[in-house]
Amino acid sequence: MSTNAVSELGRRELTRWFWRQLTSMRTALFLLLLLAVAAVPGSLVPQRGVDARAVERYFIDHPGSAPTLDKLGFFNVYASPWFSAIYLLLMVSLVGCIIPRSFVYLRALRARPPKAPRNFSRLPASRSFETSATVAEVIAAGRRSLGRARIDAADREQGVAELSAEKGYLREAGNLVFHISVVVVLVGVAFGTLFGYRGSAIVTEGQGFSNSLTQYDEFGSGALFDAGQLPPFSLALDDLTAKFQPFGSQQAGAPRLFRAEGTYTPEPGSDRRRFDITVNHPLEINGTSVYLVGQGYSPVLKITDAQGAVVFNEAVPFLPSDSTYTSNGVIKVPDSEPEQLGFQGFFLPTAATGADGASISIFPAAANPLLGLFVWHGDLGLDDGTPQSVYILDKTAMKQYLAPTGKGYRISLSPGQVQDLPDGGMIEFVALKQFARFQISSSPLVKVPLIGIVAGLLGLMASLSIKPRRTWIRARREGSRTVVDVAVLDRVPRDELPADLDDFLERFRGALGETEERA
Repeated sequence: MSTNAVSELGRRELTRWFWRQLTSMRTALFLLLLLAVAAVPGSLVPQRGVDARAVERYFIDHPGSAPTLDKLGFFNVYASPWFSAIYLLLMVSLVGCIIPRSFVYLRALRARPPKAPRNFSRLPASRSFETSATVAEVIAAGRRSLGRARIDAADREQGVAELSAEKGYLREAGNLVFHISVVVVLVGVAFGTLFGYRGSAIVTEGQGFSNSLTQYDEFGSGALFDAGQLPPFSLALDDLTAKFQPFGSQQAGAPRLFRAEGTYTPEPGSDRRRFDITVNHPLEINGTSVYLVGQGYSPVLKITDAQGAVVFNEAVPFLPSDSTYTSNGVIKVPDSEPEQLGFQGFFLPTAATGADGASISIFPAAANPLLGLFVWHGDLGLDDGTPQSVYILDKTAMKQYLAPTGKGYRISLSPGQVQDLPDGGMIEFVALKQFARFQISSSPLVKVPLIGIVAGLLGLMASLSIKPRRTWIRARREGSRTVVDVAVLDRVPRDELPADLDDFLERFRGALGETEERA
């Protein structure tokens, strides 16, 4: 044999060995555990596809470790190459394990039950008794007693008959269904991830949202998703209701009700329809789900510059940062003269004075709203074409206005109040509105993983509860009596096997119409 033939044989054998290792049940279980471990960072580290602003805050709070984690894909775990590799290996392992086992199972279904062993006494549970019934009557009674088991009867020699039976084939079927369901879940999740999308948008009362990329605050999609496939719906938020547990109750401040009401248009040119969205009860539009996932406050501010021109007059969402809805926000006024203005500060729905004299919020409802802002002037950095987050103020080319004390000039406003600005302009807290944070998502074949999970649970229950059992009955005629030997064997050892055999013998003897004691 040539050297090349030996080398090729070695590669073939190595490939076969690798395939056997990959498709073994031990490897599939290991990969399933590894996949669960690999998913842990996705719940510990903020994900770009879920909350991009949280990722930005993580970079600010952890400037040393954040770049390294980003290179490793920890901020987009479920789309990272290493997570995808584990996912694909698990699918290949399961499929490679299921297909051969399915063929083995099909061959076992067509095969006859195994012949009776020579010596029943060597089996875990066996009994013998004598009866006046004939051999044929014993075999017939055995058939009736075994119920739905697969039965094979044969005459081994004159005066001796044997009956072999096997039941519990659905145990292996349940096992196969469970493993197939895992593949179904993996395929369904993968398909939804590759072809689905998810984004979020903040919509203030009286404003609307159109399902286009420019309208999203955050947006993430699968690798095979085409933005041109976004359903062309739009919606307008008329009213947002937020209720909390009142003061004095055991869970004061806990949410009781969030409800968003308004109208939507499924597609351009169609009639407007009413919607009423509450938590866990989304609006369904052309395969897209619109969830209400958050709520907050949008102070309506009117800003007049030093020239007397109104340069800003709109609602500004302030994002909640704690359970009392202490909120942070940014206002950018690029049209102000003589310099651009930037405001950064906080909003307190129910303001009170804390122990250290600072203002705090003590309740999430707007019982005593207070807006606090600090002012910067200069260049907002909007003219160089670099995209900016509307929730972050770039202070690189700006200076803060200072009060006579040397501290930052602070604006404190309640609804209806007006305060002068250091540059000669004015700012007015016109009104207070609420905003809804919607999550808009689409996951094709979203019901497939659910079907897989239900089927998997049923298969697991079948594999754990069904007893695969073999039963043998041998009857031989000795004089005027028939000696009957019965033995049972479980493919999965069970302690209750002897007791089960006693129960079977009771049914068997009842079918024979005899009640004498066993020999």
